[in-house]
Amino acid sequence: MSIKLFVTDLDGTLLPSGQRVSAENIAAAQAAVKAGVTVTIATGRMYKAALPVAKALGVDVPIITYNGALIKTVAGEVLYSNYLEPELVCRVIDYCRKREWYLQIYSQDELYYAEENQYAQAYEADQHVKGHAVGWDGLKEHTEAVCKLLSITDSSEETDARIAELRTVFGDVLSPVRSKAQYAEIINPGVSKAAGIRKLAERLGISIADTMAIGDAENDLPMLKAAGHSVAMGNAVAAVKKVCDYETGTCQENGWAAAVFRYVLDQK
Repeated sequence: MSIKLFVTDLDGTLLPSGQRVSAENIAAAQAAVKAGVTVTIATGRMYKAALPVAKALGVDVPIITYNGALIKTVAGEVLYSNYLEPELVCRVIDYCRKREWYLQIYSQDELYYAEENQYAQAYEADQHVKGHAVGWDGLKEHTEAVCKLLSITDSSEETDARIAELRTVFGDVLSPVRSKAQYAEIINPGVSKAAGIRKLAERLGISIADTMAIGDAENDLPMLKAAGHSVAMGNAVAAVKKVCDYETGTCQENGWAAAVFRYVLDQK
């Protein structure tokens, strides 16, 4: 294989939830960059939450954030954006309020929620960001440049049920997706990490055949299928392992670093 672009998910892949990038993974990323490979990130995280990870890796490339809705360089230049229409954002806010679902929105790379509760606090601790409690009516004042909305549940079953309900109610004007067991993300149709990879590879002049993606969750499936080669983390869900070409160790075991050395740098 000749891998020129290596695209990684963050949570559960490059780093354990809420933790920093390990020294082993940083060393592997630097070894790949030294070998001429472009190492970048594709994540559901907001840009400000992904940026410190990119800086920790020492990669100065565009990063794919909000599940592909925003591609922005480490220096801050926006290369691509796909925002939800403000009117549609308001409709989702009204629906979630009626159903008494927790909802948070991301407007102009800031985090907003109606009230600070256990869901908001857990999210902030996990992502190392701080949001703003603005009330349900206040959420409607932050509908510009919204990359996605996120509803947090108490279980994977509740998440799946919530996604199914959103698809029934809103049809094809929205694309709800489960990014983690308790995360129901709401983005525009056509937005995905896969689309982000294709746009970035084209911009860099790299053939999709020379790309490799690595991930662990269901929202990684599009990019894993789109990349020329794919690696599943040892802790990945069954659906991810089923479609990937290779499998590495778990996130806690620094399986990411092992994958870089074995499949990108071809070091047995």
